[in-house]
Amino acid sequence: MTEKKGTLHVILGAAFLMATSAIGPGFLTQTTVFTQQLIASAAFAILVTIIVTAIVQLNIWRIICVSGLRAQDVANKVVPGLGYFLAFAVALGGLAFNVGNVGGAALGLNTVFGIPNSYGAALSAGIAIWIFLNKDLGRAMDHFTQILGILMIALMLYVAIQSKPPVDLAAKEAVMPTNINWTVILTLIGGTVGGYISFSGAHRLIDAGVRDANDATKGALNGIIVTSVMRILLFLAVLGVVYVVSGEAVVLDKGNPAADAFRRGAGDIGYKMFGVILWAAGVTSVIGASYTSVSFLRSLFGGIDKNYRWVMIGFICASTAINIFVANPVALLIAAGSINGLILPLALGCILLGAYKKDVIGESYKHPVILSAMGWAVVVFTFWMGIQALPNILKIFS
Repeated sequence: MTEKKGTLHVILGAAFLMATSAIGPGFLTQTTVFTQQLIASAAFAILVTIIVTAIVQLNIWRIICVSGLRAQDVANKVVPGLGYFLAFAVALGGLAFNVGNVGGAALGLNTVFGIPNSYGAALSAGIAIWIFLNKDLGRAMDHFTQILGILMIALMLYVAIQSKPPVDLAAKEAVMPTNINWTVILTLIGGTVGGYISFSGAHRLIDAGVRDANDATKGALNGIIVTSVMRILLFLAVLGVVYVVSGEAVVLDKGNPAADAFRRGAGDIGYKMFGVILWAAGVTSVIGASYTSVSFLRSLFGGIDKNYRWVMIGFICASTAINIFVANPVALLIAAGSINGLILPLALGCILLGAYKKDVIGESYKHPVILSAMGWAVVVFTFWMGIQALPNILKIFS
């Protein structure tokens, strides 16, 4: 009974680590910007994102947990040396996201308490560092991400109700959209399961010694549910603000579109709630990005594995320092989501190939054929989307 309770605790912790890694400042910014751009048609992009998220996470979590190997080690067994490329690509994407995560946490404290951004960034980074210094790192991460994850959902639900969105129209547009934008879909997918986010929960499970495919499935489904609920509530909250039947369209503040949406939707209380949500999203994503990005390097470099806590702390410090020099955090967060979306087909393809190798999954495990087929469909789909969206992604940097 005690062992089952311990396993359940780890599964829930991994699920919330994955979910809160996905629900960062980039998540809030991307969803708000694209809802303003597509209005109710953004429901289709969100539905596609949820479906792709489920397929990606179920494949990755099951294969990684059964193998007992981190993603980079699976990739190296599939193609020698490929794991190094994947590790550096994911770590670099994680660093880009983490710069925005630190900035988002700082902006959240500024919104609630008026703390200057530089002090807010330092304070938020300090809290994340304190988690990594905790003797029982895994349990500290689990408790912290679960508490803040539940808080974010509760506050988001309040604002979604206050903004009175056209739910019936959103439901219709989810299956019969009047406007489809593949760059938007790729960016949302990249911000939800791209790069390090796909592996945060799965790496947490294998670090805790979980090797059962059914436990992996439970963890993945819990993480998917939490992330999807948050995405839908945020979309509805913003939709209620930007949707107009007639007259001039609502134009949100470009510098902080999500905060403006919350103020318009629920007044000053909503604005303060946004600050709390933004801080919670930022600081939990700092933890998730740092933990997972460094986990991609641990098995490849012995020095990093021996000093992984200090490397994670250094990762946070570097992200905080870089944040000071970033001129346009909104553009950075959207660009990072797009880049992570481009990494996804490579990362998922490596894991799926690993499911066919006995030195990865062993003799007894058989990966479900339907899950594998859907996984390969996502690889092709996201690769095609990446090619379609590449010109628009390059414009971000021009």
